[in-house]
Amino acid sequence: MPKKVLGLIFFLIYTVFHSQAYYDELRNKYWEFEENDQRAFTYVNLYIKSAKKDKNYSELFQAYNDAIRYSPDKKLQYADSGVTAAKLSQKSDIIGNAYLAKGSVYYFTHRKFKPALHEYLKAYKYLENSDDSFLKHRNLYYIGVVKSYLGYYKEAADIFKESITFFKANTTPDNHPNLIFNNRKGYLNALHQLIVCEQATGDYKNAVIHTAQGLKETPTTNDFEQERSYFYKTKGINEIYLKNYSEAISDFNRSLIGLKKVNDFSWISAIYYYSGLSYRNKGDLQEAVNQYKAVDSIFKKHHFIFPQTRKNYEELIDYYKKENNPQQELYYTKQLLKVDSVLTNDFKYLANRIHREYDTKSLLQAQANLENKNSFSEKLVIILSVALLILGGLVFYWFKRKKDLQKKYNQILTELDSVKPEVVQIEEKNIEKTSKLDPAVIKTLKDKFREFEKSKRFLEKGVTAGKLAAEFETNATYFSQFVSEFKDSNFNTYLNNLRIKYAVDQIYNHKEWRKYSVEDIALACGFSNRQSFSNFFYEQNGMRPAEFLKKRNDEIQAEKNGLQT
Repeated sequence: MPKKVLGLIFFLIYTVFHSQAYYDELRNKYWEFEENDQRAFTYVNLYIKSAKKDKNYSELFQAYNDAIRYSPDKKLQYADSGVTAAKLSQKSDIIGNAYLAKGSVYYFTHRKFKPALHEYLKAYKYLENSDDSFLKHRNLYYIGVVKSYLGYYKEAADIFKESITFFKANTTPDNHPNLIFNNRKGYLNALHQLIVCEQATGDYKNAVIHTAQGLKETPTTNDFEQERSYFYKTKGINEIYLKNYSEAISDFNRSLIGLKKVNDFSWISAIYYYSGLSYRNKGDLQEAVNQYKAVDSIFKKHHFIFPQTRKNYEELIDYYKKENNPQQELYYTKQLLKVDSVLTNDFKYLANRIHREYDTKSLLQAQANLENKNSFSEKLVIILSVALLILGGLVFYWFKRKKDLQKKYNQILTELDSVKPEVVQIEEKNIEKTSKLDPAVIKTLKDKFREFEKSKRFLEKGVTAGKLAAEFETNATYFSQFVSEFKDSNFNTYLNNLRIKYAVDQIYNHKEWRKYSVEDIALACGFSNRQSFSNFFYEQNGMRPAEFLKKRNDEIQAEKNGLQT
C-alpha cells in the first residue's frame, strides 16, 4: 500500500512538471507579439482552455492577464476573469496582482480614477504583507498617482520618492534583463510623477534637475518612447516657467508624437493646454485658442481633465468675451460647469476612500506589524521547516532517476567551479614566442580583449569582428590572427562561447534568471533567437539550456530541503 501511495505522489509531481513546461512553451509562442495584436489569441485561448482543464488557477490567472495585453477591446472582461481565477487559486499575491491588473485597465485604458482606486485598495489588502516587493511598490505607486490627482502633492511626492528608491535599486546589471526592464519602467514613471508634484507646488528648481535626469537616463529605444515623451512634457512646462515659450512649444510637439502612439489622452490634453499658454504668451492668440479647443474635444469624448488644466476654459471664456461672441462664451461657460462637476464628484469620492481605506489603515497596520513581528516570524519558521521536511523525501527519489543528465550537469559545474564567480572569459594560449604578430600588438590586443570580456560587451547585439577591430585600432588581419592563435577559434565561435559561459554562470548563480524562458535568456545573452542559442549551448555543454535550467532549479529545491543530488 505505501508503494502505491508513493507512486501516485510521484505521478502527480511528474504531471505538474510536464504541465508547467507546456504552459511555458505556449507563452513563448506569443510573447513577442505587440500589445493588442489579436494573433496572440491563437495560443492565449489554448492556454486558457488548458489551465481550466487542469484546474491550475495560478496559470489561468496568468493566461487571462496575458489576454488583457493582447485584447484591443475586451481588456476589462479579461481582467474580471483574471480576478475570478486568482480567487480560486487562494494565493494572496496572485489575488492582489489580479486587482492591480484590473485597476490598471481602468487607469491606463479609460483614465477612470474612481474604479481604478477601488481596485487598487482591494489589491492593497492582499499585498500589504506580501514578500513580493515589486508588487507592493507598484501598488503604492498607483496610490501616489491618485493622491497627486487629488492635489495631495506632498504626500504623493513622498510615495514617489520611496518608489524611485526601490525601483532604481533593482535596475542593476546583476538582475535579469526582464526585471531590469520592469523596474526601469517603474523608476522612470515614478520620477515623472515626482516632477508633476514639484511643478504643482512651484518647486521648479528640482523639477528642472529631475527632468534633465529623466531625459538622460531614459533609454532611446522604442520601448521607452512613452517615458521619454513624459519628460519632454515636463521640460516644456519648465520652459514656460523660464519664459522660453518657443522652446516649450518644441518640447510639447516632441512629447505629443510618443503619447499619441499610445493614445494617452489625459496627458495629451494637458499638453494642448500648456501649448496654448505658450502661444498666448508669444502673442499668437488664434493658435492658443486652437490648442485650448483641442482640450475641450478630449473632454467631450472622455469626460476627463486634470485639475491643473481647468483654467483652459477660463482662457476660452475670456477670449470670446473680448471678441464679443456671447454664443461661444456661453458654450464654454457651460463646459466649465461640466468640468467642475466631474472634478468635484471625483474629489469627494476619491478623497473619502483614500483617507478611510489607505491612510488610516496603513497607520494601524504599521502598529500591528510591530506588535506581531516576533510571533509571526516564529510561526513562519515552523511552517517552512515542516514543509521542507515533507518535500525532502519526495524530491530525493525523483532526482535519483536522472543519472545520465546529472553526469553532464556535473561536468558543467566542474568547469564553472574552475573560474572565479562573475568572471566570464576565454583563456588565452601562451604562444607569444611562436606567434608571427608583433609583441606590442599582442600586448595591446590582450589588454583590449580582457577589457572586452570583463565589461561583458560580448552580450551586445551586432558585435562583429570588423567593428571590434576598428574599435581596437587594429586591422582585420591582425585581429583575426590574434583570435585564431590566442583564442584558438574564429571570432564567431569565440563570441558565442563567451555568451554560453555567461548564460551558464547567470542561470547557475542568479535565481532571477531561472524564472524566465529560454527565449528570454537567449535574447539577454546576445543571440538573435532561441534555436541558435540552444544549438550552441548543446554543442558546448552536451545538454540543452532547458535541461540545464530544470537541473539547476531541481538542485536549488534539493538544497533547500538539505539534500544532495
